[in-house]
Amino acid sequence: MITASSPAVLAAFPDAVDGEPLPSLAPVLERVTPAVVNIATQGPLPRANPLMDDPFFRHFFGLPEAPADNRPQSLGSGVIIDAQQGLIVTNHHVIDNAQTVLVTLSDGRERQASLVGSDPEADIALIKIQADNLVALPWADSSELRVGDFCIAIGNPFGLGQTVTSGIVSALGRSGLGIENIEDFIQTDASINPGNSGGALINLRGELIGINTAILGPSGGNVGIGFAIPSNMAADLTSQLAEFGEVKRGALGIVAQPLTADLAQAFGIGSTNGVLIGRVRSGSPAEKAGLQSGDVITAIDGKRVRDLPAVRNRIGLVRLGQQMSLEIIRETKPLTIQVTVEALMDTNPLSLGAQLGDRQSRNGRRYVVIESVNPGSAIEQAGIEPGDIVLSINRQGVGTVADINRIVDAASSNLLVLIQRGRATSYVELQKP
Repeated sequence: MITASSPAVLAAFPDAVDGEPLPSLAPVLERVTPAVVNIATQGPLPRANPLMDDPFFRHFFGLPEAPADNRPQSLGSGVIIDAQQGLIVTNHHVIDNAQTVLVTLSDGRERQASLVGSDPEADIALIKIQADNLVALPWADSSELRVGDFCIAIGNPFGLGQTVTSGIVSALGRSGLGIENIEDFIQTDASINPGNSGGALINLRGELIGINTAILGPSGGNVGIGFAIPSNMAADLTSQLAEFGEVKRGALGIVAQPLTADLAQAFGIGSTNGVLIGRVRSGSPAEKAGLQSGDVITAIDGKRVRDLPAVRNRIGLVRLGQQMSLEIIRETKPLTIQVTVEALMDTNPLSLGAQLGDRQSRNGRRYVVIESVNPGSAIEQAGIEPGDIVLSINRQGVGTVADINRIVDAASSNLLVLIQRGRATSYVELQKP
């Protein structure tokens, strides 16, 4: 018996069940993805030995001029936040030390970008391009985020092209990770891979809730722990970069230390959450507000602070002239003190006498180089020269200019600076003004 064969039917996912459309992220992504761009930078090729990139070192040893390399040195992402002005936010580490920054839009257009401003401490940078018909993402209010909220990460991992991953907000207010000097991260399990840096973390409404920044995992691989700079923090920093070209931070003028269990018992405090003020700088905002040595800071602007990184983060995110509310314990009694953040006079003989520069070797090691020395300065008199590398201050290792500033600010006496010149190292003592 011969029967007619039925036409083949291919299995496929339905787009609706019982007449109801299935949920999909496609509609929001169609609106959002044009605002996420690819960033490639070009510049000198870093070497395993950072001294090989230094012109002074090469001249001193009679080496030929270091060859230029025009290949892209990094691939990252960025987010358009102002379509009219062509402003794009990304991470500082994506464009750091770049001679050329090339932006590729989602439609394939390429534009060379100019740097508006950058903030290494929070790892935020603002660049600008000239292009028509751009799409920008609106900022969300990151203070409304809750653990468990759905989120979507968009970026350009491994240079593959635009890639989207989804997940939830795993934690809020992450700090003390040692990734940046100022940290207040959103943690998410949405995959953030190499190349996602500077990309967008959005909510289901297509609003920007964070800037993807870092991952935590073996060998830099994603294991479901990614971090993003919250939108409120990023929006404030980028507005300062747009206005001033830099982030203007102030200080309280205190030297604080961890509140150990022994110190907490000695000061009659039942918890180790907080920091102990060891010294108040004369004429500082802290002294004007009435803070004293021996006070324990437990909260800033209503938010509990557990340790030194938390205090440093809170102060570092406050604009000059802004008032802060400090909850303290003084002689076992709780007090609330209002203090206005101000700019303090620089007492760092290194920055007063020289131009310092952040550098990074090919293997990712950060270091600080003396770029130039002011004639007649204490630095010059101490024998420090351009091209020298600063290894430590008062026996504390340093990797960034921010590390140096933090150690110097806390120092109450002269500075013992370990300098590397070529293969030799030597200690130099500098007097703190």
